[in-house]
Amino acid sequence: MACYVKASHIRSLLKGVSWRIVATTDTILVVLLVTCLSGHCSIENALKIGAAEFLVKLAVYYVHERIWEHYRKEGDTSTKRTMRKTVSWRIIATNMTFFISSVVFDSFNEIALFIASTELITKFILYYFHERLWLRLPLGRIRNYF
Repeated sequence: MACYVKASHIRSLLKGVSWRIVATTDTILVVLLVTCLSGHCSIENALKIGAAEFLVKLAVYYVHERIWEHYRKEGDTSTKRTMRKTVSWRIIATNMTFFISSVVFDSFNEIALFIASTELITKFILYYFHERLWLRLPLGRIRNYF
């Protein structure tokens, strides 16, 4: 009897929460680094951006996750798929970071651009490994036997 494993909605939600914890921590650190390097160190802005991202991106991440699950081919856990998924999320998330940072800093400026650019690199790496880790976790998998 063959078995096809799909991800449950709860798995997508848990995966989203775990990613947001990692990503929000990274965002706060990146904002602190960038603002301190520019001479305007601001933990307040770092926390504002981190909080806004946590809330907004959790919902967007969940939708992204469900779309990728819907179009996943049976058994496809390749590194190519992970890379494509990582790129698609980074395009969405980095643009959101730029927008959120611009709102917090009250203008589209080089600080917001530098935050988004730095995050693009750090989060690309973190997201890829987060995805690979979750491929190994059995939590929230639904098995369909046929």
